[in-house]
Amino acid sequence: MSFNNIITRQEDSAFIITINRETKLNALNHETLQEIKQAVISVQNNKTVRGIILTGAGLKAFAAGADISEFASYGIEQGTQLSADGHEVMNTIERSAIPVIAAVNGFSLGGGCELAMACHIRIASENAKFGQPEVNLGLPPGYAGTQRLVQLVGKGKALEMLLTADIINAQQALDYGLVSKVVALEELMDTCKELVNKFVTKSPIAIATVIKCVNEHFKNTSPGFEKEIAEFGQAFGTTDFKEGTSAFLEKRKPIF
Repeated sequence: MSFNNIITRQEDSAFIITINRETKLNALNHETLQEIKQAVISVQNNKTVRGIILTGAGLKAFAAGADISEFASYGIEQGTQLSADGHEVMNTIERSAIPVIAAVNGFSLGGGCELAMACHIRIASENAKFGQPEVNLGLPPGYAGTQRLVQLVGKGKALEMLLTADIINAQQALDYGLVSKVVALEELMDTCKELVNKFVTKSPIAIATVIKCVNEHFKNTSPGFEKEIAEFGQAFGTTDFKEGTSAFLEKRKPIF
């Protein structure tokens, strides 16, 4: 299977997906998200794959957010569909019977943070940074950021991050419970591969069952997920969205 925006390879029992848009800080356009989804689906019945590692090309970014230039002109209907499609990608990752590890190397912002949160485990490099800066664009998060961030760090910290758009560093992410471990950048992939090697010694059926049961506790078909999709779409009809995206593309501060 060939892709335009990602690179896939298998190393022993690890299937590695690399977002390959380094010049754009691995920003997530629609095609890239769909390719990630297809790649995850493609190995679900491959018994030689015991773990999936998702990372970004280069040293600066895991994924620095959604590709804003792609949706700046969208209206409510297109915005709603954008969110629904993004949710489906994140749900596919979360429901994978094979554990998915986010190897977060650098910026993980907006859609990139949402992508990392959809993975079962997050390991961060020391230079990693996390945030949900969508309010700067006149938007709420659209790929389940309002839901999974609360699950991982709790309501108080989640609201602080969501409402301020503050970016946190790797140590703060570890303190918040957003990531499991922080390692030197040069150790990141080896650390993730070591995790996959641990999975190899465990029952794949039991692992798949554990993932299914944990997901059941945080069932992603709750009203909150549907509410986020609807509200994200409605935001595309506001003047704040128009000002926020225009300001971003013009490299200036928005005036709300």
